[in-house]
Amino acid sequence: MVETPILEIRGLSKAFGPAKALDDVRFELRRGEIHALCGENGAGKSTLMNMIAGVLQPDQGDILIDGQRVSIPSPSAAQRLGIALVHQEIALCQDATVAENIYMAAINSRRAPLMNYQRLHADAQKVMDLLAPIPVRTRVADLSISNQQLVEIAKALTLDCKVLMLDEPTAALTESEAQRLFTIVRGLKQRGISIVYISHRMAEIFSLCDRVTVFRDGHYVATDPIAATSPDDVVRKMVGREITQLYPDKLAPQEPGRLLLDVDALSDGQRFNDVSLQLRAGEILGIGGLIGAGRSEIAQTICGLRPATSGTVALDGKRLRIRNYSDAVKAGLVYLSEDRKGSGVFLNMPIAANISALDLRKLTGALGLLDRRAEDSQATELAKKLGVRMAGIDATVSTLSGGNQQKVAIAKQLSVDPKVIIMDEPTRGIDVVAKVEIHRLLRQLAGKGVGIVVISSELPELIGLCDRVTVVREGRIAGELTADELGEEAIIMLASGVQTPSVQQKQAQNVA
Repeated sequence: MVETPILEIRGLSKAFGPAKALDDVRFELRRGEIHALCGENGAGKSTLMNMIAGVLQPDQGDILIDGQRVSIPSPSAAQRLGIALVHQEIALCQDATVAENIYMAAINSRRAPLMNYQRLHADAQKVMDLLAPIPVRTRVADLSISNQQLVEIAKALTLDCKVLMLDEPTAALTESEAQRLFTIVRGLKQRGISIVYISHRMAEIFSLCDRVTVFRDGHYVATDPIAATSPDDVVRKMVGREITQLYPDKLAPQEPGRLLLDVDALSDGQRFNDVSLQLRAGEILGIGGLIGAGRSEIAQTICGLRPATSGTVALDGKRLRIRNYSDAVKAGLVYLSEDRKGSGVFLNMPIAANISALDLRKLTGALGLLDRRAEDSQATELAKKLGVRMAGIDATVSTLSGGNQQKVAIAKQLSVDPKVIIMDEPTRGIDVVAKVEIHRLLRQLAGKGVGIVVISSELPELIGLCDRVTVVREGRIAGELTADELGEEAIIMLASGVQTPSVQQKQAQNVA
């Protein structure tokens, strides 16, 4: 006798205006299984999760829980049915504490006039410590993006759920944090909780999940046991074709051009000190290191988003006086934030307005009025170049998938024809096809003489994409690896303070 699935989707469809996000899809989640849901950005994965979680309502089709058709009109209704969703995008109250965010649902539903904060903090700390030792009295706004993601996961763990949906849960986590999460997820499975796991990282899916379902362009494609398929087969089903090369060819050692960006002894007096690095025209420089090492702070200080206490930044041989980010943009230096939702895009503005927002001067006529035709032409060209899936350039960015929002954020940087682009986690939460497209675009830009800095927590990305990698540890440069020295072990050893023999020899030679 076949056991009734704990969650079943039958013929579900959803449209946003003329664009159909889901068309007659099906999905089945068994009790106590970890079921991967894969597809390109825009395939409909998050739309399905939001309907199951009561955030969106289906146009047609049925959702069944324990074999019974249910209506899920709101997130609170979903919670009452035992359904919890951890969104890809951070959805916490920034001005509340970690503890208050973790128990927000319980706080809102309580009847007692007074809050027992001592108990609240103690209970929240027990849950938080399962993932990371984050003090629960801390205000969420003061946490890094990775730690905010861990708070999101801790919040879901407090709900008495039967179905837990995780949408790109490790996108902002370090390797050690991710491994801790995997241990917790496996423990939840042993307790009989069923988990839907959305991820673009094939290694995670094949080490953690029992089955995998693939969506493509809003349609159901296939469901397979993990043991009966392969990463290549899953990717092939996602895109409908073979992907032959994940990373473009690198520069030959003799090819780097003139010195473009020269950062000398830069410090901010808090998160990093005495940082020096150089970037040449046509080169892609990677910056690696553990989360919290100071990588983002270095990039933000170079671009005027944080104040420097000492050191210099020169571009094309000219020392820059950067008082704010606007000065950096005018000089030809742009920064793509790791926080797409918070500072990468304007969610409620049209795509065209987002792309032009960084610098309106070249789109402004003699009378100081914005040339809408020029703005639309620029947006159409860049959106096409980056392969943005959209209803049109007038659509608001909030209607796009996370990966397509990231492409709009990148298009905004490209709109000012920069000399140097610093990208902080440029492919976080983006599917394999979009990653290939962005990697190829970066190499094309480098081929035109643009200097590119990529900060990434994904070691394969640093190794596959970058010509050199500078590793940051505890706010200082721990070492540099050339293309022939790059490897996961070498990066991790530098990031953690353990040097490889080859790096020790190289430093000894430099001293000599």
